[in-house]
Amino acid sequence: MSRQTYEVIIVGGGISGTALMYTLARYTDVKSIALIEKYDGIAALNSNSRANSQTLHCGDIETNYTLEKAARVKQIAHMILRYGELVPEARRHMSVYPKMVLGVGEAEVDQIARRHAEFSAVFPYMELWDERRIATVEPDVALVDGRPRREPILASGTLNEVCAIDYGGLSASFVEQARRRPEVRTDLFLNNRVLGITAADDGYGVRTDNGIFHARSVAVCAGAHSLLLAHGMGHGLDYGLLPVAGSFYYIPREMRGKVYTVQNPKLPFAALHADPDLAVPGRTRLGPTALVLPKLERYRKGTYLDFLRVLKPDRAVAAALWDLFRDGDIRNYIIRNMLFEVPGLRRRLFAEDARKIIPSLREGELEYAHGIGGLRPQVIDRTRRRLMLGEAVINPGNGVLFSITPSPGATTCLGNARQNAEALVRHLGRRFDEDRHNRELLGGRELSAAA
Repeated sequence: MSRQTYEVIIVGGGISGTALMYTLARYTDVKSIALIEKYDGIAALNSNSRANSQTLHCGDIETNYTLEKAARVKQIAHMILRYGELVPEARRHMSVYPKMVLGVGEAEVDQIARRHAEFSAVFPYMELWDERRIATVEPDVALVDGRPRREPILASGTLNEVCAIDYGGLSASFVEQARRRPEVRTDLFLNNRVLGITAADDGYGVRTDNGIFHARSVAVCAGAHSLLLAHGMGHGLDYGLLPVAGSFYYIPREMRGKVYTVQNPKLPFAALHADPDLAVPGRTRLGPTALVLPKLERYRKGTYLDFLRVLKPDRAVAAALWDLFRDGDIRNYIIRNMLFEVPGLRRRLFAEDARKIIPSLREGELEYAHGIGGLRPQVIDRTRRRLMLGEAVINPGNGVLFSITPSPGATTCLGNARQNAEALVRHLGRRFDEDRHNRELLGGRELSAAA
């Protein structure tokens, strides 16, 4: 391969990498960008609609968010909606469904009522739904007679908000829009697996199985592999990684919208929810389960050794995992989710949990969704000996950065892209057009400093 030189190389063609490509092309004066992807298409792994719950997490139905965090996430999430206004053809990747967060039992009903009142100023479109109102939206959810001891139910919900996103389609849209910028050289290289990154006098060399690319700066947006490549350069060594797989079940009933349940604040993983499936129209998913897998890519061969390299098991990692496991709630959750993967047991056990959403659900209605679900790269802080929640960016300040984005990384892709683009242009001596970005994607407002 002849020498390929760029101002910025982006490694990873998922929602994070493509959002960064779009942000650099539209809102900076960077003149040349390459996006390198190991597979033969954009959004081949966790950004594919089969690998995630396709939810736009605005903070309105996520009970593990504080009010402050919900307000920040809403601002960033709505950047995707404003992108849809700016690029009308991208709206086909955005769907309007009813959505609710459901409380079951006296304690959760009280929690939903309090939360709804507290969050109403940030989410004025949310309504408080009693049993009768829930029945008009999702009849299967409101069968109180089917619940143990006729448990009361209450929901905070809405009917007419965009809440489902095909993140794979959105990723492709970002690339298409970036490549429409005639003043910017934007190249896409598929089927190029990155083997390593090395520093050079004029920037960095990105070594792939098809040759070496050169750039003044590099952004790695490759999920779990971001940390692996960071470790290869001696960065982020105080982090380890625990890949957590989420599995789903299909049911023949077609729900009208998304039904989330109350999150246990101790658990860093998503609570059970039901979603209409954008990838398989007419079907509803229930899930996810959560299971640690010793590999970095689900439903793909290999990456077992890469898992050991990025986990780096030692006393610090063992201490972090032990702190998790000795908590009774978390320990029971982990064991139960392991059993969810055992044929012969998993349907019965999962049906017991799923009846919180659909009381009349029969075990025989559940169909394990083969090939559905992805891997969440859960970061372990080896120094503090605990799991980190949310995104992690390793930025040593020398023109290379590594972005690791577990849920809700897809929702916050444009916010993360702005943060990473600003870091890159500072290194390059280029300019970020903050006024244009604020006007187009933030409705003329400033981006929250804490976001």
